[in-house]
Amino acid sequence: METIITRFPPSPTGYLHVGGARTALFNWLYARQNHGKFVLRIEDTDAVRSTQASVDAIFEAMNWLELDWDEGPYFQTQRFDIYREYLQKLLDSGDAYYCTCTPQEVEAMRQKAMADGGKPKYDGRCRERGLPKSDNAVIRFKSPLVGTTVVEDVIKGNIVFQNTEQDDFVICRSDGTPTYNFVVVVDDITMGINTVIRGDDHVMNTPKQILLYRALKSPLPVFGHVPMVLGKDKTRLSKRHGAMSVTAYRDMGYLPDAFINYLARLGWSHGDQEFFTRQELVEKFSLKNIGKSAGVFDTDKLTALNADHIRAASVRQLAPRVLPFFRKKGYDAADDEYLAGVIGTLHTRSKTLVEMADGAHFYYRDDVRPYDEKASKKFLTSETAKVLALLVEQLEALDNLAEKTQEGAFKRVMDQTGLGFGKIAQPVRVALTGTTVSPGIFEVIEVLGKERVLARLRAAVAFIESSGS
Repeated sequence: METIITRFPPSPTGYLHVGGARTALFNWLYARQNHGKFVLRIEDTDAVRSTQASVDAIFEAMNWLELDWDEGPYFQTQRFDIYREYLQKLLDSGDAYYCTCTPQEVEAMRQKAMADGGKPKYDGRCRERGLPKSDNAVIRFKSPLVGTTVVEDVIKGNIVFQNTEQDDFVICRSDGTPTYNFVVVVDDITMGINTVIRGDDHVMNTPKQILLYRALKSPLPVFGHVPMVLGKDKTRLSKRHGAMSVTAYRDMGYLPDAFINYLARLGWSHGDQEFFTRQELVEKFSLKNIGKSAGVFDTDKLTALNADHIRAASVRQLAPRVLPFFRKKGYDAADDEYLAGVIGTLHTRSKTLVEMADGAHFYYRDDVRPYDEKASKKFLTSETAKVLALLVEQLEALDNLAEKTQEGAFKRVMDQTGLGFGKIAQPVRVALTGTTVSPGIFEVIEVLGKERVLARLRAAVAFIESSGS
């Protein structure tokens, strides 16, 4: 069987956005599933808008998503010798010609065509003139004047284009710069690309590209055009829908596996399954299960799926992911057993890594004061000071604060005071975390460790005594 070779060809004129990332993912998944190759190509011929910062942003996003490529990155600006060679092939075969019509003349032709009830197009007046190369000449492709061009699309089905609606399009500008449709075909031919999965905004380019393939006597790739991604209001996804660079979602605390899981489900399905590991996506992805309708990007659904992935991940998998967020908060955190314990208490209750970092504040503060005002008024009182002092005595006598040993200490304080567990646990929670909301109190105590726990309980007692609560 022929090796499947797919490609992702972003233009470095901005960040990598959701739609582009999904296109990259679909090509990557198809290549990986078929043990093929995934090629990265940077389409940087737009000298005005292309920037190195955008190139770097694309690499950064691809690396975060862990969409590794087998060949490339290729840069179109480094391939002009190849394009000139293929331009000459088309000129030599008579499939292309020089045209000296001015932009103003071409615009007049288009206006006349529309006035006559047709589509705006170049009228082919230089087609048979046999003009030589000159400084002001463009190169046009000689499109067929009759017949049809059929796009055999594995997603949308066959799409038929009348050749009479095509004009002799420019494949090289007068300054020597080749145009998009031409360089894409040359790149795909020379890189051996045999499967093209891309957004359906490229459908109208495809008949032109098919004509170029045929003129260059090259086999056609498999084409599959994926419906676009829409916002919740069913309009094209934009910044007002929350569409940002892919790395912005990284900075908001989403996991790469959750993000690609969500991207995959924007237009592709496998039964009713929603949660997929990366390996499951590779195993189950297929072009035939890509839908014909647009995907709707919903940040709430992405966040819910991210929470599922955080819960499913191991502590060791989460540690290097969450550590930058902890450090950004100013926590003196390291990838150690203490961090593992902190994550273990928070990962089932955090929707994002940012949320996890917010929830970890009391683990990395030497002093949790000032206490939440409402919490301290309600739970840090003269009555609870005695309870906290009794708990200090019980915990101080223990060799360790593992959950089982803690339970005995709490039970003894309950026996001594006649209070239920909740009446003791909430004051302890406020003393240890500064608030009334935290993971389970036994978990918190075990992670904080004996020294921190005793210090904070004593500080709470001192606070109560000094405030006269």
